[in-house]
Amino acid sequence: MSIWFETPKLEDLNLLMENIQIHRSLGLEITEIGDDFIRGTMPADERTFQPFGVVHGGANVVLAETLGSIAGYLCVDKNKFQVFGQEVSASHIRSISTGIVTATARAVHLGSRSQIWEIHMHNDLGKLSCLSKLTMAVVPIRR
Repeated sequence: MSIWFETPKLEDLNLLMENIQIHRSLGLEITEIGDDFIRGTMPADERTFQPFGVVHGGANVVLAETLGSIAGYLCVDKNKFQVFGQEVSASHIRSISTGIVTATARAVHLGSRSQIWEIHMHNDLGKLSCLSKLTMAVVPIRR
């Protein structure tokens, strides 16, 4: 059973991402949508590296918050609610210096006023590189 309010289309989400400068700059892409997850990638290259040639922790957080925010938005009636990030944390476990960072966001809690998402990031070998938690506020649209 799907958690999405409406069935999302991969091409629509990537079109949305093209309109946001940070997503274009970092090369973020949504690659898969399942019934209860959203997956995306980010290159491990000069766009995302810190000075020592590994993916910057902040780039990981941008990827995590992007996936969690999009997923959160897909879980509400967009005519009645908006979602906003309230808190994001990241535990950086393993550095990545080549290839692709693949991240998967899954809901831990989908409430009427808040959502909590876990985002797991892996390297090309499938090893966990970062674990992030994102708390979202669900806010009624004021008209």
